[in-house]
Parts: sequence; structure tokens; C-alpha cells
Amino acid sequence: MTPLRRAALIPLTALCSVSLLLVPAPASAIPGGTAVPTATDAALAGKLGTVMADSRVKKATVGAVVVDAATNRTQYRTSPNTAITPASNMKLVVAAAALDILGADRTFSTGVYAASEPSSSGTVKRLYLRGFGDPTLQRSDLVALAKQVKAAGVKTVTGSVVGDGTFYDNDRYNDYWDSRDYNWSYAPQISALTMAPSSALKVGTILVNYGPGSAKGKKASLSVTPALADSFVKLVNKTTTGKAGSSSWISVRRTSGTNTLTVTGSIALKRSKGSTTVTINNPAAYVAHVFTRELRALGVAVKGSPITGATPSKRVKLAGDTSAPLSTVVKYLLKPSNNGIAEHLIKWLGRREGTAGTWKAGASRVLRWLKGTQSVPGSVTIVDGSGLAHRNKLTARVVVRLLQYAREQVWFGTFYNALPVAGNADPAVGGTLTDRMVGTAAQNNLRAKTGTLSGVTALSGYVTGRNGRLYIFSLLGRYSGSTPRPVFDKFGATLAAWKG
Repeated sequence: MTPLRRAALIPLTALCSVSLLLVPAPASAIPGGTAVPTATDAALAGKLGTVMADSRVKKATVGAVVVDAATNRTQYRTSPNTAITPASNMKLVVAAAALDILGADRTFSTGVYAASEPSSSGTVKRLYLRGFGDPTLQRSDLVALAKQVKAAGVKTVTGSVVGDGTFYDNDRYNDYWDSRDYNWSYAPQISALTMAPSSALKVGTILVNYGPGSAKGKKASLSVTPALADSFVKLVNKTTTGKAGSSSWISVRRTSGTNTLTVTGSIALKRSKGSTTVTINNPAAYVAHVFTRELRALGVAVKGSPITGATPSKRVKLAGDTSAPLSTVVKYLLKPSNNGIAEHLIKWLGRREGTAGTWKAGASRVLRWLKGTQSVPGSVTIVDGSGLAHRNKLTARVVVRLLQYAREQVWFGTFYNALPVAGNADPAVGGTLTDRMVGTAAQNNLRAKTGTLSGVTALSGYVTGRNGRLYIFSLLGRYSGSTPRPVFDKFGATLAAWKG
């Protein structure tokens, strides 16, 4: 069967609950810096030093480096070699490594197999739905796969659909993640066969939709997306409907190790419907469940209940789906800071022929790659792709050198255009910087990756000063009191406004 290639992902309009409108910036928007040599700008260094004299920085551990892109001269530095948890700045490393190692044209696939060709009556014993680490799979792709299966002559599956996530290992949670995060969409289970409930591409999650009940005091109305997953999860409705105009709130908690979702809260009468995202347990089983129901909806009889397992080595391919290229996927990774995509890429990089992808192997490969681009101190540590683990450590100098290296690569345009843009109100452009540095010289100028964890803030990227010079910078901060994030924004705005 000819694989279905998804040339582009369906765009929506709001960050986090929907996806990004992927409009490439023109080549002229990618800065090259001026070629005129310059010495270290002492006045700029002094100005930045004044910004960093803020008590929120003084009470924190902060590493900072600024380099003139045209000359590679350091314009400012403080604790440049101090290893600090980078939070989502880790995604800069993983995105660059993936583009460099895999190539911007790399795609990710999903296939449907049987042990043999369908019989003359259209019967197969089992169907194997095998994931090859596609972090963009959605219900529409499963519908397309189901149509291909039917077109291949399959009328009856006497057994089950087998969800196969064995392209990666069975370790669905990183060893360094906090188990208290497992309920939240930013910490999904990672499986080579997974899916997202919307084009926001929050893999391994489901949407719980809610609205007011028929009258005050009645339970709220609940449903899930994808709708065909309604029998995969168990909704425990502990909500109520309040009077019109009353306050509304909803909380969804998944019981550990299960797909029991307990929904509590109150929804006011006449309140518009909403949704919230929660992780699911066992992504491969989740996808197999939805795919089974999609087949049945098309008239393909599937006699058994969906299960998980491995696809046999002797097999016949009946259907295939191919993702958009990595050049597109990286935008969905960096703009909204998508943890699930980052973890898929690092596990994919840890894959070897005949060996399942693991976090350990992926992190080792990324670190080896990083060491091939620059001198890396022993304090640098990589354990995941998203930066969710506090165990990760980078230095501001390493990050800046990474950003310098990226500028010299053929894939730099893809990398640069995928970065959030300061103060841009369109979430498809501004990403996690949409509401930051608004009204400053950095607005619609500075492009950078944010990073946020408990006690950690980071900001690293590129900005052009009013003098026309491109600056590459990294700010990594660890704190226990007030966050230095506002100071980091002022730092970026100061670079953007610099005329010296």
C-alpha cells in the first residue's frame, strides 16, 4: 500500500489548547549579522551589568553570556561555565541535534500489518498497529489508516488489533521526573505508538470536555475527545451545575496506573463549554482502542478486544501513514515548548537497528553530538529531551556555542523560524514569548527559547540591536526567592535597544 504522507498539520489558532499556524518567515527575516569587525563593547557590557545588578539576580545563581554573532566576541558574561538546570532550554539542544543528525526532511511513520495477506474472504487473524515514534499522530490519521486497511481487502479480523509501541522500550516515564507531574499534559507517558487528541499535539493525552447540566444542582455534562475513546477511560463525575453567573472551575485527576478520571468542580448555567487536557495510561493501548473502533465504524468486523504486543517479523504491510517532515515538527516543538515531542525525538535518537529507543541511549547520543560541536565541560548532564528533569545541567557558554553552531548549518532557517518571537500576539509566532517584552525594542525582534521549572528560569536565543548587530545570548537561572525572569526580559530588551 502507498503510505499516506501528511504534508502539513492542521492549523488552529490558540496556543496549548490548539496548534500553530506554520507560516515560514521569509529568508530575509533570518539575521546574518554585520560583517564589520568590532572589539568588545565595554559600554554594552556595563549597561548589561547594571541590569544584572538587580537583587533578584544577586540572590539567585545565574549564568549569562552574550556574543556578537559577526565576530564571535563575547560582549558580556557572568558565571558562564556554571552548570545550571536549563528547564526547556534543553529543547534547543535536542532540536538542533535532531535536525543535524536526522535531517530536516526526516519523517516518522505508523504502519498496519498482518501475519499474512487477507484470505479470499477478507479475513485476517490479527492486525498489528505499529508505531515508529510519530509524535504527530491524530484521529484523522487513524481514519486514513482504517480506510487503507479496508481498501486492502480486509473485512474481518477474527482476533484483535494489537497496539505495538516496541520501537521504544517499555519505560514510559523518565527516571528523573517527579511522579507528582504524571497527571499533567506536560508529563505524558512516552510510547512509540501514541496519539494526540487535537492538533496541539499533546501526545498521550485526552481532552475532557465539560459544560453545564440541564439545571442548577445537576451534574455537569462531560465527554471526551477523541469521542471513540469514551470506553477506554472511566469518567467519575463529581461535578455540579451552579446558578447562572456563579464562579466555575473544573479539576480532572487520573488515578495512578489507571484510566479512571475523576472530574470535580462547578459549572455555571449558561456557561460556554470548555475542555481540559489530562494524560492517559498506556498510550499504545489507547491508540489500539481508537483504531479498533474506527475500523468497526467503516464496517470492518473486529471480533476481539484491542491489546498490546509486538508485530511479528514475518508480516505483510496493509497500510501506512507518514508524518510531516521534521522541519515542520520542530515548530510544534519549540514555539509552544511541547515536552512530548521533545521526548519522542530523544528516544528516536536513542534507537538502533534491532534495539528499542531509550532515554539513556538518546541522551548519550545527544551529548556525544554536542561534544562534536564544541568543548563541553564534565558538569553538563542530559537525561531527557524536554528539560522536565531537574537533573539536566547546561552552562550558558555551552548554550551560546550551540546557537553559534546552528547559524552555520543548512537547517538554521528552520531552527530560527521555530523559535518563539517576543511580544508577538499571534501564538503561532510568539509561542511562549507572546506576552513577554511587549512594548520594548525586543518585540517582534528577539527570538528565544524560554525555560521554566520550579526554581528555574531560562531564556536563550538571538536578538538584533538598533545598531544592526545580531547578538546571541543565554541566560540560565536557579533561584529560591523571587524569580529573575523579569530581569532576563529587561536584559533582552536592553540588547534589542542598544545603539552603540
